[in-house]
Amino acid sequence: MARNHRSAIALVLALTLGGALTACGGGGSDAPKAAENKISKGEVPAYYPKDYDALIEAAKKEGGKITVYSNLGDDNMAPIVRDFKKKYGFIKTVDINELDSDELFQKVLSENAAGSSPADVMISSAATAWADFSGRKDTVLEYKSPELSELGESAELLPSVYAMSKDPMTIAYNTSLMEKAPTGIADLAAIMKADEGKFKNKVTVRDPEGSFGFTVTHALTEGNSGAWDALGTMLPLARPETSSGTQLEKIVAGEYTAGFLISASPAYPVVEDSAGLVKIVFPKDGTVVLPRGIGIAAEAPHPATSKLFLDFALSQEGQRAVAEGGLSSYRKGVQGQGLHTYQEVVDAVGEDHIIPVEYTAVSKNDAEAWLDRFNGLAKK
Repeated sequence: MARNHRSAIALVLALTLGGALTACGGGGSDAPKAAENKISKGEVPAYYPKDYDALIEAAKKEGGKITVYSNLGDDNMAPIVRDFKKKYGFIKTVDINELDSDELFQKVLSENAAGSSPADVMISSAATAWADFSGRKDTVLEYKSPELSELGESAELLPSVYAMSKDPMTIAYNTSLMEKAPTGIADLAAIMKADEGKFKNKVTVRDPEGSFGFTVTHALTEGNSGAWDALGTMLPLARPETSSGTQLEKIVAGEYTAGFLISASPAYPVVEDSAGLVKIVFPKDGTVVLPRGIGIAAEAPHPATSKLFLDFALSQEGQRAVAEGGLSSYRKGVQGQGLHTYQEVVDAVGEDHIIPVEYTAVSKNDAEAWLDRFNGLAKK
């Protein structure tokens, strides 16, 4: 989550709870911290290619610098950058350019059209934008990561585009306004239907006109056979927002009682800091999980260093840093206090109730037809 949302939510929590955080011992500087990530400096796993040392030497000659275009905030990226520098001591500068999910691809394209782009690595959860971007000629550097053998083929979302994390979409709710947690989308719809006056304009949904909102809501309707019926009940009572951060701010403040399809990555710290005011659940009738893609720009100024960064982000050490930054690691063996993983979602709802977002393009006609159906329900 961008820092401005984190700061705004912290302020709302402070005003809402007063001294409750201190009294209850929750959140803030008193929250449990993850143990230090132990890094094998300069060493790579035994399953890496024998000539990987040559890649490291090539990276050293690139000057110890890399530029990352990412839709993640500083809080998310800081542990990854910190541990990447520990891993390779010659890395001195990792420039992070925080951009919107779709914007970063347009920026790379426009910069290349004008001459050259400084982008080395791209990180975004915009599945359809990734599919469109990688489908163009000379946009993504062809690279087979040695970590793929450990993660499985599903880790490669598109050719040379990998899942850096697998982040679940949740139902978030204000416990002072909704005492009983909804178990899923259908259950939330039933709760709202039973008292429409109470929930009118008090539940938030992600605006599907944006790439993220379309991606996760479209995935829900594709993967949950009862989703359209539930949406038919909820949408006339719900209000759309353009970011999970805004949704969470308003749930904390009590403007919204609940919200659905809210990304867990910005929600986790809010829950931890709220002294029980905000909670989240993984919908048992289908939890949408959105992989966050990472790939190397075809025209990357520092291609060798970029490969080291990508491999590190997918490695055991890197995935632990990914989890420390508030994202959900999907690598087996990543665990620890305060770390969140894909496995905890599986444990909560079962593998059969995971709805993975596919990195495939949706045709303009299909997208427009889907949006017409969604907007039609919202206007009823």
